[in-house]
Amino acid sequence: MSVFSYELNERRVAIVTIDVPGEKMNTLRDSFAEDLLAILKQGRDDNITGMVFISGKSDNFIAGADIKMLDSAKTREDALALSEMCQQAFFTMKKQPYPTVAAIHGAALGGGLEFALACDYRVCTDSDITKLGLPEVQLGLLPGGGGTQRLPKLVGIQKALEWMLTGKQIRAKQAKKSGLVNDCVPSSILLPVAAEMATKGKAKSAKPRLDRLSQLLESNPFGRNIIFKKAQENVLKKTGGHYPAPLNIIKAVRASIELDELKAYKTEAEGFADLVMTDVSKALRGIFFATTEMKKEWKNDDVAPIARTAVLGGGLMGAGIAHVSAVKAGALVRVKDVAQQGIANAMNYSYKILSKRQKRRIMTEAQLQQTMNRITGTTDYSGFKHVDMVIEAVFEDLKLKQGMVADIEQHCQKETIFASNTSSLPIAQIAEKAARAENVIGLHYFSPVEKMPLVEIIPHAGTSDQTIARTVNFARKQGKTPIVVKDKAGFYVNRILAPYVNEAANLLLAGEPIEKIDQALVEFGFPVGPLALLDEVGIDIGSKIAPILEKELGERFKAPTAFDRLIDAKRLGRKTGRGFYSYDKKDKKVDESVYELLGITTSPRLNKQEIASRCVAQMLNEAARCLDEGIIASPRDGDIGAIFGIGFPPFLGGPFSYMDKRGVSKVCSELSTYASDNPVFTPAEPLMRMAEKGAKFYQDVKPALSEVSKSHSQETSKSSEEQTETP
Repeated sequence: MSVFSYELNERRVAIVTIDVPGEKMNTLRDSFAEDLLAILKQGRDDNITGMVFISGKSDNFIAGADIKMLDSAKTREDALALSEMCQQAFFTMKKQPYPTVAAIHGAALGGGLEFALACDYRVCTDSDITKLGLPEVQLGLLPGGGGTQRLPKLVGIQKALEWMLTGKQIRAKQAKKSGLVNDCVPSSILLPVAAEMATKGKAKSAKPRLDRLSQLLESNPFGRNIIFKKAQENVLKKTGGHYPAPLNIIKAVRASIELDELKAYKTEAEGFADLVMTDVSKALRGIFFATTEMKKEWKNDDVAPIARTAVLGGGLMGAGIAHVSAVKAGALVRVKDVAQQGIANAMNYSYKILSKRQKRRIMTEAQLQQTMNRITGTTDYSGFKHVDMVIEAVFEDLKLKQGMVADIEQHCQKETIFASNTSSLPIAQIAEKAARAENVIGLHYFSPVEKMPLVEIIPHAGTSDQTIARTVNFARKQGKTPIVVKDKAGFYVNRILAPYVNEAANLLLAGEPIEKIDQALVEFGFPVGPLALLDEVGIDIGSKIAPILEKELGERFKAPTAFDRLIDAKRLGRKTGRGFYSYDKKDKKVDESVYELLGITTSPRLNKQEIASRCVAQMLNEAARCLDEGIIASPRDGDIGAIFGIGFPPFLGGPFSYMDKRGVSKVCSELSTYASDNPVFTPAEPLMRMAEKGAKFYQDVKPALSEVSKSHSQETSKSSEEQTETP
């Protein structure tokens, strides 16, 4: 069945509606090229004046190519054929005797934008949901349907590179200003404007709209060399050379300028084919599929939505939670703090972020004020009577949190959810004295809240399924990727992070320099090193979490006592201007005085690979234990949690994918070697069992729980003595 339907208007303009049957989003499928060629032929046979392509979906034009189609490409030749087929179909469309117009409302991304670029004209709506872009780089790919060739000629080399190398999505007004679209109109007149445009005849080639400096650089070989050289330097600096797609994009764009058309398109197609086969792209596509699957879990449209929220605590975490609740989820937010200054700080936090959006003309001043009006503050519990969810974001003190549960049960509705942003305390302990324990749940965010995509949702044994479903729904509205994890100290992310950071600390105390440790893990693929991360989170925060983990999970979580000296000296990290690094407005640098304070004489003895290996080995070992104990439901959840929560290198696919790729036996061997000096490295029992069998996580390990996210009710009814399945 064709995705296209065709009708002629009174001026013999063919209106072609794109509508993939049974799907929410239009995507380019295997049959798309064949269907397109048939429609183009029908237009020639009917001797039409022009052809308009418009979506039959209410909120998207074409969201991109069907990613599953890439998995069907088993060889490089298969992938090459996909790119060449797409290129050829778009070439054919470009050569029609009549003009073609893309009428865009909603997302026109990836192959969808490449389709639009191959049309003679493009007109889009001025709606907030209309976004255009070529985000293939985020899947470790380059645009394989002519995007690297057509976009630079339309908007210029520098803008095209910027958009493709970042996967940036362009808003309607920016698309019009840059020349990406010919017009930007209200959605009510999209089709009439597009139909009128289709009667204007074939479009003539237009020069990019460049400022004087860009025009000077892009108009000659010397200037273009500067552009491509700078782009490559920036890519290598940001990616560490771990991602091949950006360099291939630069190569293909350069080909569009320097080679003849045939060779240039061949460069794009071959680059696409090479990238489809890389482990990096397979890992990134795996992440995409995993997050797509997770959106289906705990999806329940029948539960009451969260429309009114309250946040206890106006600190950085509370302010961030209030922001995403009001801005992303569109909820009314009541911030409670013990002091007016705390409320003011939380309000100002959102205002600063929104002001930047206003200055970039992403939102108007009226929209800014309208959004800010959703956030109010109080130093008591006034305004809490009709709140649907209360999220506490105060420091780690069990009695304080239990007291807050009692206060909320007194001042709110019977159905009000109490969600704790605790990073380490078991939720069952927080709910221990609750009258309505079924409403208590963990909702653990990561800092900065508005940027970090993950949230851990932690039901205790008595949490109701309705509470879980409502919380998951709300987290998704906040723009988060939630994973449901088991209630045990540290949950998942902090539990695998703590031994990783502890090992970095031990290496520092053994004489390895701060910058060397951090650089080693950045070169491994983490966005920041472990000591820099500790500075960002707050050394005092880490010191409060460590004793809880040690008490609940054992000696291997014991943090170095030497770090207490940093706290005593008020060196808590970035927030106090000094930690392992010293901070000013411009930059940060290692504060050499920290060595004397900690009694360290630097004496480097390990290379960077050894440093990274020791820190990561601790994380892998603990991740295996978490899966074995049912803290996470599956290797998939463990990989997503590590990537989105602490920045585990995405190109490696996550800790479980990484262990599968390396071989569990090799991981065990490495841990055993380190354990000869330090018993905390002793390989976890589940790893040893898997090594003996030659097993892999994604092939051989059954979910440790009966899918936490699908059968919480069954799990809560189990005896606490019952053992979960192990690898």
